[in-house]
Amino acid sequence: MLLALVCGAVLGALMGLTGAGGGILAVPALVASLGWSLQQATPVALIAVAAGATLGALEGLRKGLVRYRAALLMAACGIPASSLGLLLAHRLSPHLLLQAFALILAGVALRQWRSAAARTSPAQFRLAAQIDADRGRFIWTWPTAVLLAAVGTLTGVLSGLLGVGGGFVMVPLLQRYTRAPLHAVIATSLMVIALVGIGTVLNAVQRGMTLPLPFTLWFVLAVAAGMASGRLLVQRLPAVQVQRVFAVLLAGVAVLLLFK
Repeated sequence: MLLALVCGAVLGALMGLTGAGGGILAVPALVASLGWSLQQATPVALIAVAAGATLGALEGLRKGLVRYRAALLMAACGIPASSLGLLLAHRLSPHLLLQAFALILAGVALRQWRSAAARTSPAQFRLAAQIDADRGRFIWTWPTAVLLAAVGTLTGVLSGLLGVGGGFVMVPLLQRYTRAPLHAVIATSLMVIALVGIGTVLNAVQRGMTLPLPFTLWFVLAVAAGMASGRLLVQRLPAVQVQRVFAVLLAGVAVLLLFK
């Protein structure tokens, strides 16, 4: 129990430091500290990630960074898609799911390391969505709507399948295919993670999944406390070093999952 709470605080700090990316470690933290299966850890992890993302999204809304129409569209597509992810999670082998999770972690770690080494944002090409330069808002066209709907759908499937927030997918895709500023991309992603995470948990409960409520509450509080400390530290630490440490951590967790 104590180890799980410590893991929750560290997870929250990583979410505060990395924006939307730290939530990918919620499931491995529960699997490693409590010995749960991926299916058991998924709803608890999603509640914790959604709680942390909500704090970040509220801060983004206060600062006017959240593109809320885009976030609502992505969430509207992601929440129904989470049912497909939940269905796949119950039909696939737990060992196969852990292996898939480990490979995803390794891929995200590699991308984080390369991004830190380049010290630049991902290249933007074949832009499917345009931004109004004066207002900083999306120019709504069919390609824009289709792009955001596709990103939201993919996020929902991953949330139901692996219990992840999906920020590691949304942030690079929105950076690559739009001209939205990075801070706006992260804030918008956090709002989507919060909405899709809550919707996925409700879908899971509707399917008969039970939650250990006392532990879930304590784990969420630990994540929230860690998130607050991470937001304080992010202004004082070099972004490149944070990315590199995060990449090494992801790679280490991926190796541990593969051995498990």
